[in-house]
Amino acid sequence: MASFRRTLSPAYHDRQHLNGAALSASSSPSHKAPSSNTKYSALAAAFRRVVGDILMRRNSRKGQWRRAVYRCVLCFFVGFLLGMFPFGHVVVEEEDENNVPVSFEIKPPNSGEMKRFVIDPVVSLSAEKQSQSLVAVERFDFVPRKLLIVVTPTYNRGFQSYFLNRLGQVLRLVPPPVLWVVVEMKAASLETAEVLRKTGVMYRHLVCPENSTDVKDRGVHQRNTALEHIERHRLDGIVYFADDDNVYSLDLFESLRDISRFGTWPVAMLAPSKNKAVLEGPVCNASQVIGWHTNEKSKRLRRFHVDMSGFAFNSTILWDPKRWQRPTSNPIRQLDTVKEGFQETSFIEQLVEDESQMEASPHGCLKIMNWHLHLGARDIDYPKGWMLQKNLDAVIPIK
Repeated sequence: MASFRRTLSPAYHDRQHLNGAALSASSSPSHKAPSSNTKYSALAAAFRRVVGDILMRRNSRKGQWRRAVYRCVLCFFVGFLLGMFPFGHVVVEEEDENNVPVSFEIKPPNSGEMKRFVIDPVVSLSAEKQSQSLVAVERFDFVPRKLLIVVTPTYNRGFQSYFLNRLGQVLRLVPPPVLWVVVEMKAASLETAEVLRKTGVMYRHLVCPENSTDVKDRGVHQRNTALEHIERHRLDGIVYFADDDNVYSLDLFESLRDISRFGTWPVAMLAPSKNKAVLEGPVCNASQVIGWHTNEKSKRLRRFHVDMSGFAFNSTILWDPKRWQRPTSNPIRQLDTVKEGFQETSFIEQLVEDESQMEASPHGCLKIMNWHLHLGARDIDYPKGWMLQKNLDAVIPIK
């Protein structure tokens, strides 16, 4: 019994709490263990060693995981603090090299890289004003403009190409919309069509069906053809009769869009036999017509002393008589039966009743905006197609 205690007590004296069976066997002094108990005790001792090793390893692994977790948390915290200070966007002022202040600013990711420049205040103010003017033009330049319907009768003569090109270049400078209605007699010539295409102006090329040998005034029938076209298609705009041999300023076409019903202005006429310009048109008080001015005694019997290029009117008068309270719905046309020089007044009498329905332009009628010239060479015909049939004879031959 004493020998059994000596073999068990030194090796397992400190591990009695791990196995209850071993505790009971060693604590009973009067009990004698059989031989099979030695085998079980050896197995229990081996089992205890394995369990002890496992527990020791687990305790060591827990210590390693805790250290790893502490390191990760510390690194994350340090990285978060470093991310709060973007060292790539440091702005350094170059005023003082010894004392360099550093400013940190956080910029949004989509703002882009901002560069600092030294800007002249005068230049910056002018650039700002220019940008504001551009924005104003983009925002407020969408006001609809009235259509200008410019009627031009033309015919075959030596200066036809020059007159049409000159008038076309003027209309090209007028802000759109502009419709150029060009009327010819008998047939539409290819030369006139080519001039109209090259000007770049929106146009309509019409032909007067009347026989030129039977008409008294060619221009009257050509303008009536244009008026019939406007009435049939119900074109809404301001109609203006612009002969191709006259001279016009851009101010005239800008003032046409201010007309509501009928507008008129003075015209300067230059006769080939006179050295002075003759003024003909209204005398105005602001925008009101209070009288007329003319220097030709033969035309003082007319009701309205206006040149054919000295007035314009709303096209709706032609095809909408109810809007303007016209007493009759008869078509408004120029008359070929009246005397020469009375076509203007007989036509205006169909548009308005008196001067109270007229609008003077410009303000006070203090500006001449177009000139009526008599420079046409009526008896000179240009070559057909403006092409020479044969070569010209050399006046100075090459030696």
